[in-house]
Amino acid sequence: MLLKNVEKKEDNTVVFQVEAEKEEFEKAVQSAYLKNRGQIYIPGFRKGKAPRAVIEGMYGHEVFYQDALDIIAPDAFEFGMKEADLKLVGSPSIVDFNVTDDRTAVFSFSCGLYPEVTLGQYKGLEAVRSELPVTDEDVQSELDSVRRRNARKVSVEREAQIGDTANIDYEGLLDDVPFDGGTDKGHDLELGSNSFVPGFEEQIVGMKIGEEKEIDITFPEDYVEDLAGKAVVFKVKLNSLTVNELPEADDEFAKDVSEFDTLEEYKADLRKTIEQRRKDQADGAFRTEIISKAVDNMSVAIPEVMIRAKEEEMLRNYAANFGMADRDMSFEDLCKMMGLDEAALNVSVRPGAEFQVKSDLLLEAVIKAEDIQVSEEDRKEYVERISSNMGVKPEQLVQYFGDEFIDNELRKEKATNILVDSAVVKEAEAEEAKEEPAAEAKEEPAE
Repeated sequence: MLLKNVEKKEDNTVVFQVEAEKEEFEKAVQSAYLKNRGQIYIPGFRKGKAPRAVIEGMYGHEVFYQDALDIIAPDAFEFGMKEADLKLVGSPSIVDFNVTDDRTAVFSFSCGLYPEVTLGQYKGLEAVRSELPVTDEDVQSELDSVRRRNARKVSVEREAQIGDTANIDYEGLLDDVPFDGGTDKGHDLELGSNSFVPGFEEQIVGMKIGEEKEIDITFPEDYVEDLAGKAVVFKVKLNSLTVNELPEADDEFAKDVSEFDTLEEYKADLRKTIEQRRKDQADGAFRTEIISKAVDNMSVAIPEVMIRAKEEEMLRNYAANFGMADRDMSFEDLCKMMGLDEAALNVSVRPGAEFQVKSDLLLEAVIKAEDIQVSEEDRKEYVERISSNMGVKPEQLVQYFGDEFIDNELRKEKATNILVDSAVVKEAEAEEAKEEPAAEAKEEPAE
């Protein structure tokens, strides 16, 4: 094969030609003939036994060209990519294909170029790091949350109130006819949770146990198509009421829900947990801000195919978290299933995908600029740390992800640390102090 005419475009794509010699193309055509001859019937020959020359004489020499193209194109593309020393992204497309008179095949391929990054400033960047202090009220709120999770349900005999869990039977009627999904028995509904159509829960308030009632509801205009904007009636019966009874916050409660013997010890541990959580959040926000500034300082042209691929990856991972892990489903069908058209995709998914792609390219460029390497000791420490966080054995982590992936993630972590460790922390208070005099200076002329 021979590489010809490599042309890099302004849109970060490349077009190049590969010429397959007569012998190579002839071999592909012969393979195409052998593949298809069993499906071709020629009068005078048994099905599948007609010679290639006879078939080409009847249908033309080009009869097997398309299948020959499919056979030889992958090898031609691979040859051209290596010969031109190109790093490409996405799937290639064949923009042209022709066979010369001497039966030499010429392919024209187009593909996205892996973007080249020009780093700007990535060390010594400044960002605000804001970490909220933990108050007694924060600790009490955390404690109350634990109490609610350990509450027990107690039956009450009175009128229904917001906050109660009402056990109800209901039947929804549209023009006196029950509609799909509008009927249930023994349903537990927390009043005030807003889990039902607007206006429904409020009309349960005040009902007594055993009481039956008709509730008038008009569905929102953005509801499901069959019911959007429709006025319906729900026939409702209140079967029972329960309330959550919180356990007392005392030493016994602390023993039940923790490893501590006293409430004060447990609250001290809750404070440490909240402090660590807020520290992690502040560190994460600071790290993101530093990376974002380094991304803004670099120059790169990103092929659309890279952003599209990251959008798909993010959506598939999100769907997998909810048990929708059918990897054979097309991206278009996945978007439809999740209710995302192109406009919604651009608003809700694209910004995150674009930032992730840019962040990855930034870290790759820093790895190269800093010549970041991974030693056996580095890898061992990293694997032990990550496997401990994930609750798996180190060998399981290595077996699942592989050394190459782990080394790459470790290099990216090291690159991130270079950015963050060299960054300058600006306190939020200092920022506010700077802004206040400026505001006063602007007001003085007006006064």
